[in-house]
Amino acid sequence: MTLAITPDATTAVPAVVGSDLRVPLVTGERVTYANLDHAASAPCLREVRDAVDELLPWYASVHRGAGFASQISTRVYEQARDRVRRFVGARSSDAVVFTRNTTDALNLLARSVPKGTAVVLFDSEHHAALLPWRGPNVQRVSTPSSSSAALAALDRALAAAPVGPRLVIVTGASNVTGELWPVKELAKVARSHGARIALDAAQLAPHRPIDARELGVDYLAFSGHKIYAPFGAGVLVGRSDWLQQAQPYLVGGGATAKVTDHGDRLGVAWSAVPERHEAGSPNVVGVHALAAACEILSRHWEQTIAHEQELLQRLREGLRTVPGFRELSIFSDVDRVGVVSFTVSGFDAGFLAAALSAEYGIGVRDGAFCAHVVVGRLVKKLGSHEERAVRASIGLGTTAEHVDRLVAALRALVTEGPKWTYTQRDGRWVPEDDNRTLPPFLA
Repeated sequence: MTLAITPDATTAVPAVVGSDLRVPLVTGERVTYANLDHAASAPCLREVRDAVDELLPWYASVHRGAGFASQISTRVYEQARDRVRRFVGARSSDAVVFTRNTTDALNLLARSVPKGTAVVLFDSEHHAALLPWRGPNVQRVSTPSSSSAALAALDRALAAAPVGPRLVIVTGASNVTGELWPVKELAKVARSHGARIALDAAQLAPHRPIDARELGVDYLAFSGHKIYAPFGAGVLVGRSDWLQQAQPYLVGGGATAKVTDHGDRLGVAWSAVPERHEAGSPNVVGVHALAAACEILSRHWEQTIAHEQELLQRLREGLRTVPGFRELSIFSDVDRVGVVSFTVSGFDAGFLAAALSAEYGIGVRDGAFCAHVVVGRLVKKLGSHEERAVRASIGLGTTAEHVDRLVAALRALVTEGPKWTYTQRDGRWVPEDDNRTLPPFLA
């Protein structure tokens, strides 16, 4: 059984849940929410919500269930592997292992590499890709200044790596700057040294089509909540041999083919990949939502890219009119997805984010975006002693009005000051006398 996804006959980008959400301001007004924080978590696509609603009456135990609903849920879960494989252009032999998110997927890969594997990665990676790799065989390469510098640095690092299995970790699109990394070229360098390459596709997958075979990557990971399916599922796709040879990431039901009692010990025969690394009751609803989002995005790439690039240009041009605006950039010579991180001279990033929310109904991110090393380095390059920035990120729910509102709000905050009084509480800026009412389900 394949649950239906109704094609959108229009040329518009897919609609998101919450596009008409109205939020309170500290001034007592209500405005339509301007969500400019898609890089953290994207809202749910309406078609994804409909796909979930269609599945819920059939939801039951997955695998080994004799009931008809269990058989339907199992088929939906297993069919999702093929739908994800098509979305990323993976090989038919590649394993598709469902996880909680990108972080979970990359930690699974880190637990599965052969002992003694030399790992090379750039220190500009998101913490999900930066932190799982520990030990003497891990080489972190400093943030490069250009695409060509990245290729040269990787070539040098691999040439100096110990003999044996090698793995390169690289992002597809920076979650800090939105800049696209030269993945295909980096994969060629890796291959010339006999290394495999793993792609953190968390920020790339919502914005650009991915073809793992064309890029030459061996593994890739991404999350449902980044691609408009926020139901707690992620995925690791890639070559199955290392995954098959590794001990299960988690142990328990589903990961076991057979358990036998030998008195003083238990004998365990582990399942084959992918079940080997999917112990416990699987998140069939999340997996179905993720697969549905993959198919929906695949039908709308032309519209999605045009929509985001138009708004990205509008955003960057508008922000340049804000006094003191300075944009963070790693390469500056490459294409980018809809992410802009910046500082404003004389203003704390956390204060700006708080005021934008409280006074203008705008959601942005502030801080170091789980990429502390590169944010600290880029902010310092701009001459600031802070290690924080503001990030505005565009997605399918973004409109021109949202972009214009952000630009106008920043100009007003910088030139006229805030309308409200703010204080720091538990390390965060908050408005004093904040009487914004909570929604009924939290009241």
